[in-house]
Amino acid sequence: MLRGFYTAASGMISQQRQQEAMANNIANMNTPGYKADQTSLRAFPEMLMQKMGRTNLPTKEPLNLSNHTPVGSLNTGVYAQEMIPNFEQGDLKETGMPTDLALISDQLPDETGDVFFTVQNEAGDIRYTRNGNFTVDGHGALVTNQGYHVLDQAGNPIQTNSTSFNVQSDGMLEADGQNIQLGIAYFENTHDLEKEGNDLFNGDATALPADASYTVEQGALENANVDSLQTMTKMMQAYRMFETNQRVLKAYDDSMGKAVNDIGRIG
Repeated sequence: MLRGFYTAASGMISQQRQQEAMANNIANMNTPGYKADQTSLRAFPEMLMQKMGRTNLPTKEPLNLSNHTPVGSLNTGVYAQEMIPNFEQGDLKETGMPTDLALISDQLPDETGDVFFTVQNEAGDIRYTRNGNFTVDGHGALVTNQGYHVLDQAGNPIQTNSTSFNVQSDGMLEADGQNIQLGIAYFENTHDLEKEGNDLFNGDATALPADASYTVEQGALENANVDSLQTMTKMMQAYRMFETNQRVLKAYDDSMGKAVNDIGRIG
């Protein structure tokens, strides 16, 4: 009975984790370049059940041997193993703002590969983002909306000194008579990236393959790749599954209460 109790409880916890991930996706629907989280559910290791008995052999001196007969496996519930971002390209939105940049993955050799803007966080570490909602700070540097420096291909902060600059489709930024190549990082497998806060990812970038291509569009942003209708439907399904496990848990609790109070009283 206790085994079923824990199985139902683990089901409730996993559905709660799914609800939290989808609620976070809904909350970031208007965040440019946001990549929706997907919950990966995994079953706990199954338990192999065996019937244990003994067999008497009619020998001169009787032998009593133990035997084990396989009954089958028993599942012990599921748990939310990890959150996996969905790196599908989001729709583009024209903004007309010269500091807004959208990164478009045109042709990449690996299905799991993708390109990102390179930025520098508050600790001075290199991080990556798809959120091109940039601005120019009081020192004339190109920064994210959190104030992180946008880096060039050499890893240096980009200085534009004003919002009057042009960005070519290949990522070449023209400002104050100088050409600066935006830092565009490539990852062969985006699932190796670690998602951090403030739209940042952490990982080890690799060289962009010769047959890969991307486009930078100025005056546009990549929308979040969150499907609101689909997410709301999945949230309702997760809530129903949570309620189902809750009812099973209550049924086990009632049975245990009767076993303790009623059966114990009769004994």
